[in-house]
Amino acid sequence: MAEIIQAPVIGSKNVTGTNYSGTAAKVYFTKKIDAESLIKLYKMINENIYGKVGIKLHTGEKNGPNILPRDMVQAFQAQVPNSKIVECNTLYKGDRYTTEGHRETLKVNGWTFCDVDIMDEDEKTVDFPVRNGFHLKYVSMGAHLADYDSLIVLTHFKGHAMGGFGGSMKNIGIGNASGHKGKAQVHGLGVTVPENYLEWPMKEVFMELMCDSANATCNYFGKHIVFINVMRRMSVDCDCAGITAAEPTMADIGICASTDILAVDQACADMVYAAHDSHDLKERIETRAGLRQLSAMAEAKLGNPQYELINVD
Repeated sequence: MAEIIQAPVIGSKNVTGTNYSGTAAKVYFTKKIDAESLIKLYKMINENIYGKVGIKLHTGEKNGPNILPRDMVQAFQAQVPNSKIVECNTLYKGDRYTTEGHRETLKVNGWTFCDVDIMDEDEKTVDFPVRNGFHLKYVSMGAHLADYDSLIVLTHFKGHAMGGFGGSMKNIGIGNASGHKGKAQVHGLGVTVPENYLEWPMKEVFMELMCDSANATCNYFGKHIVFINVMRRMSVDCDCAGITAAEPTMADIGICASTDILAVDQACADMVYAAHDSHDLKERIETRAGLRQLSAMAEAKLGNPQYELINVD
């Protein structure tokens, strides 16, 4: 039987600075990081997943050491009828900048067990509106995103060079935006993209732009979107760093799953902050103003910062 446990102590410290009252979202948690546990958690939140299903995964640069295990994702995808992994090309000129390069990278990294839909293939985009956004009125997504009835956001929770951390919000806020047009919008850039990413807008403004983009995806799918964060090999660097990603300096924690995007990212951040060995990741989060991701989502009413952590082990 699932056990409702007290949220980690850090939750009462309220890392977002947001006052909350009333109801709490449900976040299901397991310390076990394997296919069986991943599928178990998914079955607790999948009531409204139907039809053609996209699995939004960060497939990573070539040979990245920290990406989610292929065998685990393969076993999971096999349990979701009519599903595909979905991705978009990148704004930076790495292994996935072009569709051709992206497809080669998918082969190198072993994402060959199912179709992978590069949603902005041939530079095709579709504009998703942003409701009451901080900065954006719409975001240009990969055109194929509109072909899906439901979306599973399967995220490797870890650090990020610009965002501080990458959870569910970053996965869709950046990941669903088309590689060149949409990602330039989400990074607050115009037509000309500076080669040096340190010249791009950073900190609070960037977090708010990501929130706007996640807002557009969440509003499009409504109840037909769920969020799973895997807290494994949590480097301070994103999987977009590829083989140059820093070696993780903290232990794995487990998997969280929810129908609430803010609650699932909040719970993971709280557990990171509660961990005794998380100094490096906390430093990465705070030097990038990463907690603004959480407070921005709360202000945008994308979810509930208050949650029940339900241990299913």
